[in-house]
Amino acid sequence: MKKIIYSLMFLAMSLGTSLNAQENITFQTPPQEILQLADADMPPSIITDRKAENAFLSYRSRYKTLNELAETELRLAGLRINPVTNINSRETFSEKITYYDLKTSKEQTIAGLPAKGRFSNQSWNSVQTKFAVTNTTEKGVELWVIDVKTKSANKVYEDKLNANLGRPFNWISDSEVIVNVIPASKKALINTQEAVPVGPTVSNADGKEAQNRTYQDLLKDKNDEFNFEQLAISELVKVNVETGSQSKWKDAGMYNDVSVSPDGQYVLVSEIQKPFSYLVTYRSFPSVDVVYDIKGKVVKEVNRQDLQEVVPKGFSSTTLGKRGLYWRADKANTLYWVEALDGGDANKPAEYRDAVYQLAAPFTGEKQELVKVKDRYRGIIWGNDEVAIVRDSWYNTRNESSYIFNPSNNKQEPKRFFSRNTQDAYNNPGNFVTEVNDFGYSVLSINKGKLMLVGEGVSADGILPFVDDFDVKTQKTSRLWRAQKSDKLEAIARVIDPKKGIILEQIQSKSDYPNLYVRNIFQKGGKPKQVTFTKNPFEAMNQVSKELITYKRADGVELSGTLYLPPNYDKSKKDKLPMLMWAYPREFKDAATAGQVTTSENKFTSPSYGGPIFWALRGYAVLDDAAFPIIGEGKEEPNDTFVPQLVANAKAAIDAVDALGFIDREKVAVGGHSYGAFMTANLLSHSNLFAAGIARSGAYNRTLTPFGFQSEQRNYWEAPEVYNTMSPFMNAEKMKTPLLLIHGDADNNTGTFPMQSERYFNALKGLGATTRLVLLPKESHGYAARENVLHMLWEQDQWLEKYVKNKGKETSTEVKKDTKKK
Repeated sequence: MKKIIYSLMFLAMSLGTSLNAQENITFQTPPQEILQLADADMPPSIITDRKAENAFLSYRSRYKTLNELAETELRLAGLRINPVTNINSRETFSEKITYYDLKTSKEQTIAGLPAKGRFSNQSWNSVQTKFAVTNTTEKGVELWVIDVKTKSANKVYEDKLNANLGRPFNWISDSEVIVNVIPASKKALINTQEAVPVGPTVSNADGKEAQNRTYQDLLKDKNDEFNFEQLAISELVKVNVETGSQSKWKDAGMYNDVSVSPDGQYVLVSEIQKPFSYLVTYRSFPSVDVVYDIKGKVVKEVNRQDLQEVVPKGFSSTTLGKRGLYWRADKANTLYWVEALDGGDANKPAEYRDAVYQLAAPFTGEKQELVKVKDRYRGIIWGNDEVAIVRDSWYNTRNESSYIFNPSNNKQEPKRFFSRNTQDAYNNPGNFVTEVNDFGYSVLSINKGKLMLVGEGVSADGILPFVDDFDVKTQKTSRLWRAQKSDKLEAIARVIDPKKGIILEQIQSKSDYPNLYVRNIFQKGGKPKQVTFTKNPFEAMNQVSKELITYKRADGVELSGTLYLPPNYDKSKKDKLPMLMWAYPREFKDAATAGQVTTSENKFTSPSYGGPIFWALRGYAVLDDAAFPIIGEGKEEPNDTFVPQLVANAKAAIDAVDALGFIDREKVAVGGHSYGAFMTANLLSHSNLFAAGIARSGAYNRTLTPFGFQSEQRNYWEAPEVYNTMSPFMNAEKMKTPLLLIHGDADNNTGTFPMQSERYFNALKGLGATTRLVLLPKESHGYAARENVLHMLWEQDQWLEKYVKNKGKETSTEVKKDTKKK
């Protein structure tokens, strides 16, 4: 009897503790220093034409509202759909669109276009005389087209478009579009919350390996299958945007993609087929690709793809059959695609991994091999009958190669050049410049046997973009122009005229918002002409000190980070500040590339809700984007020594800022989002370097992502030690540092289920750790609602103030309270 009483007493205490642990809290807002930045108006985004003459400015609110996130949402086959409006329920909308004349730098309203809307899916026609955009009303998605010459807009289709699978229209000529329209035959959706099951859900395995990652929002039963089909079905309607005439082009089907041949005579249509799957997203469902003539008559079925649940293990593995079916940009009506020569299995030895084939209209002949590549195919840039460039890559070595080949002669050996480590930013040769041909498609810009390259210009001397010539015959480059080192950061947005050397640049500084400039690179000593004039919306940050610091890990690996110090901080006095460090681990195959500096202190200081910069205004030193390389050279995988490298990175960062004399190393916090949250939990479990941590939307138990995560290719059963050692959940008993856990309760990211934070919190609480779990209602992996974002910032600020800036004070207060009780 006594045993039963004690058990009941324990149960009562447990229930009481559980109930008291929950807070009835309303949404809070952060202090004014943070709020003024977090609530600042968003500058408009800009879309320019190729000649940098005409542009459109899109204005949007910084956040959605919680009411918007609470709109009806169905989660099906990897999609999140608003079944009322038939568009992605997480779509980012612009509220206003205006015209901007880049020649005169003047902005004007667009006649006829709603003054306030929910605009998305913006797209030029091929000659860039018209600009199409969708507007989502309370009823659905409608299509508007803006005439650039008249600066006026017309609604060309009512709110019946189906945008559930992506952009619901495609230009097929300069005056015609094919739109995806909700068919009249669409059936009423099943309310899955109320539907009574007619039997169990049963899945089978036939003995073949199907090592898929842990996707979210998958189909669960027959009701989901039915709803997905109804929401995916569209009719295709051809619309003349000038005359308004409409005609049904294709009966209802689950159309995934529509693309017109360069000559406008054929249309390639991809259609999703059954059976569906409960293991993978809709992108892996069966599909069929059919070529139609421009009138909608079937010409040829060119591909049929089976359900892709089974793919060989490895990031360089792929599917069997035709992949990447597209139109050749330099030909009137020729399709091309790639097929695996190694069965798609990266683990099998093979001299050549992939081959590219083509088939020209009328698509009745035999496929023709164009080129074979040693590693996995990564894309083609078409030029003309004699010159094209194909790329391949191999994940395990991080190597990428480019080849020049002759599309008219597959007997001619491709010439390999630019074979390089993809993570080697210092030796990135840049991207080839393209121009629009007579078909309106982009092809290589070839001028007297030379191509042009533009590069970001990351180097040990800073980020200095460049333009190079590339000789087709010799594959040698010569420098045409490079930005000068200064207190500005330049980036090439577009080459307007390669022959004349006219480029469109984006130029910014720590306090100058990124604006557009036109420059002639052939004009020595010439200055760029500014064409946009957006002002700095974050002037409160102008007095914050910003510096790129470099330092070394104990094993000699070069590291870096951007250090922010509070306004008016006197560096000579070296008052000791609390510090917040924010980071995200990245995997590398060699130490040299891991140590490269790929950012600039001249980058505009733009506080975003997800970053730590706000706290410089709250009296903290902030080390943002601290380098956290995880290196595995040769046969060693990076994750084999993940934890010790993680701790070494953190210690090196703290040591570096401490050596400058700016911080109290007993008052350092660490934080991160997603994989950065995973990093944070591990650092707090395996080191005593920090006073507190902030982990947002992370995954903490790697046994719940058993078929790989991040850059880990091995499954759990191949490397159980790695998975267990890297899992903070498995090491929860080691946690002795206060940890704030934040998660969106509708997270859609692969592997970062909200359950990850919930179960981790339960483990930490059960083991006596100091922790707090905040679930943000309706939020996905990235946070969107103003109420949630501001509350998140408040939570982070409260946590840092209590456990970092005022570390020790809360403990002494609690001790005094306990003494009084005694």
